[in-house]
Amino acid sequence: MASPGRSGKVRAMGPILNVVFPVFGIMLAGYLAGRFRILGNESSEALNRFVYFIALPALFFISMARVSLDQVFNLPFLAAYGGGVAFTFVLAFVVARFAFPNRLGALGLGGLSAIFSNTGYMGIPLLMLAFGEAGMLPAIITTILNGAVIMALGIALLELDVHQGKGAVTVLRGVLGGILRSPLVISAALGLGVSALGLPIPQALATFCDILGAAAGPCALFAIGLFMVGKSFTAGMTEVGWLVLLKLAVQPLVTWWLAFQVFTMDPIWAAGALIQSALPTGALVFVLAQQYGIYIQRSTAVIMISTVVSLATLSALFVYLGIG
Repeated sequence: MASPGRSGKVRAMGPILNVVFPVFGIMLAGYLAGRFRILGNESSEALNRFVYFIALPALFFISMARVSLDQVFNLPFLAAYGGGVAFTFVLAFVVARFAFPNRLGALGLGGLSAIFSNTGYMGIPLLMLAFGEAGMLPAIITTILNGAVIMALGIALLELDVHQGKGAVTVLRGVLGGILRSPLVISAALGLGVSALGLPIPQALATFCDILGAAAGPCALFAIGLFMVGKSFTAGMTEVGWLVLLKLAVQPLVTWWLAFQVFTMDPIWAAGALIQSALPTGALVFVLAQQYGIYIQRSTAVIMISTVVSLATLSALFVYLGIG
């Protein structure tokens, strides 16, 4: 007979497998489609551009517009989740600066790979699984934080890299222009504006955004699989392994300490911050990497490996939290 701890882990693994397997399965489907040449050579980039310029902006806009700003500003929750993000990003960036030297944009995307959780495609169903409707708001808030703040940071570093070597005014203008022209930032800002003003969202517009937004995750994951055809899965494995360790161990540990030991908040919110921080790397990092043509293979490997490994780490976390 299995021990209680082992049987608990087995019970927790089942529901998590139901969330993790489709994510990996879509990437595998993309890889097989590319491997057997069902789609053309440029299909990964075309899908990526659809996600970046059309599907994600629709998702960001409607997600921001539907959440009232007073619900977003749960300061202890934001401090716990954001503190884990900030610490892990700085650690990833500093270590990479010496251990894996590269251009600024690559260092930034490496840091982003270590902190950008798959909150939308995995976090929302997992928190709903764990806490029902009570888990929906923490999941939405972390998704907004990822899209509106963390992604803007990544874009800023990439634009700074693009404009390096130019005058300070030119660099500043280029960085601000790159951020303000980003369809992700524009759509998030518009959605927050609609929320702040309390404007009604026409049903037709909401349905339009919902349909397009629902395509963002699957298309990005499928594009990852397409991109990996003919690429090495093991290139830079030391760096990739380090980033996966940061994402699945260091970030959750820091978030746990802040959520359970430093700040006071509702237990569901504390657990929500911890679960969201422990998720594997989200596909949007690949979308950004391919859009700027830098750090694509490494970010893709981190996404794929962290997704597979998270089956075990998330199951253990659910057992620790008494879920499942």
